[in-house]
Amino acid sequence: MASKPGILSDWPWQSMGNFKYALLVPGAIYSTYMFITCKDEKERNWFMFLILPFLVFRLIHYQLWISYSRYRTAKGNNRILDKSIDFEQVDRERTWDDQILLNGLLFYGAGIVLKDQFNMPFFKADGTLIILLLHWGPAEFLYYWLHRALHHHYLYARYHSHHHSSIVTEPNTSFTHPMVEVLAYYGLLLIPTLVSVYIGKANIVGLFTYVTVIDFLNNMGHCNFEFIPKWVFTIFPPLKYIVYTPSFHSLHHTKFRTNYSLFCPFYDYAYGTVDVSTDTVYETALKRAAESPDVVHLTHLTTPDSIYHLPLGFPSLSSKPQASKWYLLFMWPVTVWSMLLTWAFGHAFLSERNAFKKLKLQAWVVPKYNMQYSSKWQRETISKLIGDAIQEADKKGAKVLSLGLLNQREEFSRNVEIYMKNNPQLNIKVVDGRSLVAAIVLNSIPKETTQVLLRGRISKDVHVLVQALCQKGIKAVTVQDDEYKELLKSNNKIESNLILSKTYDIKVWLVGDGLTDKEQSKAPKGTLFIPFSIFPPKKVRKDCYYHSTPAMMAPASLENMNSCEDWLPRKVMSASRVAGIVHASEGFDVNECGGTIFSIDKVWEASLENGFCPLPIPS
Repeated sequence: MASKPGILSDWPWQSMGNFKYALLVPGAIYSTYMFITCKDEKERNWFMFLILPFLVFRLIHYQLWISYSRYRTAKGNNRILDKSIDFEQVDRERTWDDQILLNGLLFYGAGIVLKDQFNMPFFKADGTLIILLLHWGPAEFLYYWLHRALHHHYLYARYHSHHHSSIVTEPNTSFTHPMVEVLAYYGLLLIPTLVSVYIGKANIVGLFTYVTVIDFLNNMGHCNFEFIPKWVFTIFPPLKYIVYTPSFHSLHHTKFRTNYSLFCPFYDYAYGTVDVSTDTVYETALKRAAESPDVVHLTHLTTPDSIYHLPLGFPSLSSKPQASKWYLLFMWPVTVWSMLLTWAFGHAFLSERNAFKKLKLQAWVVPKYNMQYSSKWQRETISKLIGDAIQEADKKGAKVLSLGLLNQREEFSRNVEIYMKNNPQLNIKVVDGRSLVAAIVLNSIPKETTQVLLRGRISKDVHVLVQALCQKGIKAVTVQDDEYKELLKSNNKIESNLILSKTYDIKVWLVGDGLTDKEQSKAPKGTLFIPFSIFPPKKVRKDCYYHSTPAMMAPASLENMNSCEDWLPRKVMSASRVAGIVHASEGFDVNECGGTIFSIDKVWEASLENGFCPLPIPS
């Protein structure tokens, strides 16, 4: 919000959430009905009929810019500012699509009220040119002075400061304004449209092209990387006065009192408001090379719609814990297309960047889904993708690569261990975080606890946990004879602390994959379920408590946190991701994968010293 919100700051449909798009339904139904029932081809209003598809196109256009901008900013080449984007900015910029809804309502309203004038032909070359010239003339001139007025302390405090709260801009920053400010902008942008209608030169292609050009330049100017190569201005020098660059507008968000123009810098040059560092910032950004990470966290896609929850996907979804959304069902054509595209993608791709102390952090995504990790015929392919990611991270100079989600599952972690032994020339270290998982689980057990019940499939994590429990004097209880024998067979020294029981009457359960609803129903009221699994257990008991999967709260010094890691809450990181950062920060020169386990106490103490905090235990 603005520092002192003025009248008409809020959008009238603010409380409707995503249902706000229902406001377009009457116009869409009316235009479609009139289009279908019109018997005279000359009377058929194609403009009205095409409004809805055009609005969908605008949404897709914006989303492509958002995804591409985040990818390029994470990669680092040509990046302008190194400052962070936080959750507060993401929340503030959720309203960027309100202007598209407003655009639709204005188009439908104009088409209904001015029926004859808005029944326009498909294309008129002179009409299209007139619209664009009218924009670069009166519309740009009036915007320049409106923008300067908005920087007057009275209007700035009540309206424009809302937009300037974003120092580092993204494409969705471009139309994040109070409602009355957007109405003022639309009033200026309507000048070319209404003039072309009045003189009889309006046409569908010209009008839709005009809006698309505005979207393109608006999105481009709010990217945090330089987009336009220098040779363009060398070939045609006057272009610098006609079209701005991302660095030109970025300076407006950092200096505030310079570079006021919308898209046409001519007016800043004419009135002496061009920032003196404009050319320097532009050239510096162009020369900037891609960033080399110190730590890479290697994760993967989960469900088919998880692509939307990535930082490169929808900011409104990636900034919240991953959960199924009903409206994503309507996007199944895009979902299927994205699945085919990712399956064909031959290597892990960059998704996110962070910074911690002097470490540069990146998250890479293996283009495979949970169902593929469960398939035996995909294991070799996935192992190769993981190996290729290790090689690439090593070439980029990364110190540590951490394995996230199913990449740390035993069969893949064991393959990584073999891969590292077969490639001793690699300088990078690989960490699956198993020792930190054990440390987090152990330190989540209430202090007064004397025994815990183990449920879920027996894995390497369970063996590590049982040994650690024994060292702390906590008895591990199992209810399955075969599980008891398997654990005892691996280490007969734990016999005094391992108990085979026939009852479930224990109030602290350590649970892994394979925990069933039936077993949960046997837990006494008030039981605390502490997962040691990668994925959270299904919550079927309302009278019990469920702790998080192994994770820690990130310190405030960890920069650029604006998305959630899978289903974890904001500013919370999985144990494996934390372990990778801690290993790099402390310089632990060890591979922790396969059968190798690092010191549980050492990694726990190092995590706390680096500012990571345990999550509160539900009670």
